[in-house]
Amino acid sequence: MITISEQSGIGLRTPVIELKSVDKKYGTAKGDRHALRGVSLTVQRGVIQGVIGFSGAGKSTLLRCISHLERPESGQVLIEGEDLEQASGRRLRTALGRIGVVFQQFHLQRSRTVAGNIALPLEIAGQDAKKIRERVRELIGWFGLEEHASHYPAELSGGQQQRVAIARALAGRPSVLLSDEPTSALDTETTTGVLELLRRVRDKMGVTILLITHELAAVRAICDRVAVLEDGQIVEEGTVSDVLLHPQSKATRRLLGNSADLSHVEGYLASSRRPDNAVYLRLLFRGVGATEPLLFEVAQRTGVAVNILNAEIGSVENAVYGLLLVELRGEAEAIASAHAILVARGVEVELLEAPQTNAPKVVLQ
Repeated sequence: MITISEQSGIGLRTPVIELKSVDKKYGTAKGDRHALRGVSLTVQRGVIQGVIGFSGAGKSTLLRCISHLERPESGQVLIEGEDLEQASGRRLRTALGRIGVVFQQFHLQRSRTVAGNIALPLEIAGQDAKKIRERVRELIGWFGLEEHASHYPAELSGGQQQRVAIARALAGRPSVLLSDEPTSALDTETTTGVLELLRRVRDKMGVTILLITHELAAVRAICDRVAVLEDGQIVEEGTVSDVLLHPQSKATRRLLGNSADLSHVEGYLASSRRPDNAVYLRLLFRGVGATEPLLFEVAQRTGVAVNILNAEIGSVENAVYGLLLVELRGEAEAIASAHAILVARGVEVELLEAPQTNAPKVVLQ
């Protein structure tokens, strides 16, 4: 919920960032390498949009194209409706002024104090010295950096440096904040603080955030939507719960690891220990049901044997979920009854693999 805004019109679901068929390639000794392939993405105002993928997927190139540090071979990058490739002069400067960027390695000026680093973009923009001092003082207070205003980057912790980098990126009151791997170099406790800080930036300042990351925990913690990037292409995009709990692409399932499929038990499935009458299910529990002993109840009522192959309990969009991969063993009728109980209790059931061909047929309705 956005409570306070420094921007006008915050809360209206209008596009702030629009990518239309963006293509970017680099020349190498072995020929052209495509970093982005026809990427299209729309980020609505007031949203924290995650972009996730493995190393080399094209995430940082995407950020650099949006911030105009790289120019795509084809396609359009629009910031609040302004096409960066078509704009020039004052129009381009105005459009770029709507964007704040936090780089992965912070890139703070070591010869400048905390206050000096935050002031730097305002000085480059030629703002009045008094207004610069007022804005720097305001941001130092907002980010809790009062005790460090005269310190240099080398005297700060990683979390404090990240706060300075975010404050500097927001000095010019941008409507968009691009954040590249904001927690990759931080410990768990500091990571939590930085992510909560980014959420506050969105909620209190009304800044739309594009979060580039390879960490699922960061996406789960603060993002509203997420796009999965693989080999320079967006292979999946949607709300965090839809994408992470109902993955459609192989890339997303790889990111999720064992909770998504049976790949981690391939050896077991191919071995003689695997029973002929087993069914393999992916079960998604939501809310209160995620913490209830439902599988115990199913086993008691139907007589099926339940073998939990993998289990994960977490939280997405402030709702608890449980994600299980299970093997059910028993007669076809008992397994069908177990399935019916699970569905009746609100569990989302996906059949991953049916019994082997020499076993009685199981019908799940």
